[in-house]
Amino acid sequence: MQDNATEVTAAGIARLAGVGRAAVSNWRRRHSDFPKPVGGTETSPSFALAEVEGWLRKQGKLAEVPLRERVWQQLAGHPEGPVTALTHAGCALLLIHDRPTVWLEASAGSDERLAAMLTGALEEVLVPRFGAAVRGLGVHRGSAGGGPSGVNSPPAVNAASAASLPTPVPPAVHTPSGPQLLSSAPLLRGVAELAAASGARQTFEFLLGRHLDANPRQYTLTPAELAGLMADLAGPARSLLDPACGTGALLRAVAPRPDQELYAQDSAPDLAALTALRLALHTQATVRGAAGDTLRADAYPELRADAVLCHPPFNERNWGHDELAYDPRWEYGFPARNESELAWAQHALARLRDGGTAVLLMPPAAASRRSGRRIRADLLRRGALRAVVALPLGAAPPYNIPLHLWVLRRPDKAPAQPEVLLADTGQYATEGRGGPDWRAVREAVLDAWGAFDRAGTLDERPGLARSLPVIDLLDDDVDLAPARHLPPPAPGGGADELTAVRERLGATLRLTADLTPPPADHAQPAPRWPFTTVGELARGGALVLRTGGNGGHARVPVLTDHDVLAQTAPSGALPESDEDAVLTQPGDVVVPVLGGGSVSRVIDDATAGAALGRNLVLLRPDPAALDPWFLAGFLRGTANNRQASSYASTATRLDVRRLQLPRLPLEEQRRYGERFRALDDFERALRHTGRLGEQLVRGMYDGLTDGTVAPD
Repeated sequence: MQDNATEVTAAGIARLAGVGRAAVSNWRRRHSDFPKPVGGTETSPSFALAEVEGWLRKQGKLAEVPLRERVWQQLAGHPEGPVTALTHAGCALLLIHDRPTVWLEASAGSDERLAAMLTGALEEVLVPRFGAAVRGLGVHRGSAGGGPSGVNSPPAVNAASAASLPTPVPPAVHTPSGPQLLSSAPLLRGVAELAAASGARQTFEFLLGRHLDANPRQYTLTPAELAGLMADLAGPARSLLDPACGTGALLRAVAPRPDQELYAQDSAPDLAALTALRLALHTQATVRGAAGDTLRADAYPELRADAVLCHPPFNERNWGHDELAYDPRWEYGFPARNESELAWAQHALARLRDGGTAVLLMPPAAASRRSGRRIRADLLRRGALRAVVALPLGAAPPYNIPLHLWVLRRPDKAPAQPEVLLADTGQYATEGRGGPDWRAVREAVLDAWGAFDRAGTLDERPGLARSLPVIDLLDDDVDLAPARHLPPPAPGGGADELTAVRERLGATLRLTADLTPPPADHAQPAPRWPFTTVGELARGGALVLRTGGNGGHARVPVLTDHDVLAQTAPSGALPESDEDAVLTQPGDVVVPVLGGGSVSRVIDDATAGAALGRNLVLLRPDPAALDPWFLAGFLRGTANNRQASSYASTATRLDVRRLQLPRLPLEEQRRYGERFRALDDFERALRHTGRLGEQLVRGMYDGLTDGTVAPD
């Protein structure tokens, strides 16, 4: 009966049945017995999941709902909302992970019995893992203590002193009551079944990844590659704090150790709870999570951590400027109202032990705004600010701004002649929206920081990094933007290199004469070919049709729709899960389904092995029946795409099954395929020509302005 409480939208029905949303709309109009809406709005109704499943089976449109899809639909349609459902699921998964026999006993009876027994069982797991409320401090310093799982007990206080202590800080994860769990009982049973096949941690990561993917505008995420870089810059640490934890990406990127202590706080209680559960499933370390405004209501005022990792909110004017004027954290100056990032930087320093390291993601304006120059100057003078690293465009949201990393260290002694490391990795930006070349960024930044951290200085690395004496930066502006202090690399190697670029550009342009078809003496009449569709070919076994997934292995590169459009190498990433990714093979044809463009790409040896990203369809032709280049070429026809596209208010979607191609003998297909392949080579050459032209123009401007190229 509880299953009826789970609702699913038209988009969810389409996903269950493997069809487009237009098909669901047609079913509602044509079939009088289609389930009636039970919620939602007139324009976006929702339906009871159990009724939808029954109708789909009755119509022969669904043999069985995949388990992971059933669980996701139960979570997404939970009557209390997906975040509450995800929190309940995380609590149950932690119980399954820590005490599987207790779960088996509780789940043996009815939903009512399960909900009643779970409250006590969860209390026995959640309190040892996350602690109980502690006055003014969710903190347990040191490794000694008498609590379960190595957790220290809060210090005892007498009645006279208790009244003067701060208000108790509750843990981020609260034990849900029996009535609260009752509506989640069907979901929790499905989650347990999924965990039995995939593992508790993988199940939670899958559900969390799906939720974040379904609500991209609600969350500001830190990319996994950037989180890993920040964790490596901080170095090995036993105790770590993230005071603006979000979904926990930064603390999750830290190499786990059993003796670690992880502290997280976020102003959103839901995010604090999800982060705590995520970390508890990811590691055996002590996890402490708290909900609350970190700057106004710090949950860990006595913590002195080995490292702090933070991706703070940017450009916040309501950060507590009026209330916190005399806060002891402002050792380096009281931040201006528009300098919230400098407040976060000083908070991080205040929570470090002497010699501890903090790494913060910062907007570039924080390095140069005049209102923050006095604080920046004091951070430099006292040796607290050790490095400013400019990241490439596309490293993290907002993707159109080259964000900075600040590496801070709480001084244990005043440096004799302090220097600061400035680095700029903008040269590692890549085309498209797949993000920068993270491998190159990582190697360059860690190599420069490692050398600087050991020696306290770094010889100049042209265009990339150098260390400067602090005294050289203490002018009226105290501008720390790396680009203003790093000389650019030589413009293409000087005049000789520019000459080589010009020759390559000329050779590429001459390809047009070989590839452009000769003029025809008279118009050729269009042939009357018999046509078939991709859907018919798939049903006949001439090709296999696959769609991009939502998960895979973190180390497998992902071919995104932007990579296909830009003809670039795989650059994406998908949430790590045990979901089988669709891996590309040589000869596959990949087609984007969004955007309204007529584009296709034949997978070559260099791209093979990448996972297929979202909004992509893969066609794997039988070599004995279809030539891949023939297939890819005809799929790019403008008229073909127009008749196979559907139009919504904001996007165009391509129904790949409706795309047509002529029925031709294999030899004739290969003749067309050779021509299509030549056109593809020409298109790639044109893209390369554009890049060479930009390089030549930029190099000439730089060479003329710095004197390395003469006007004649």
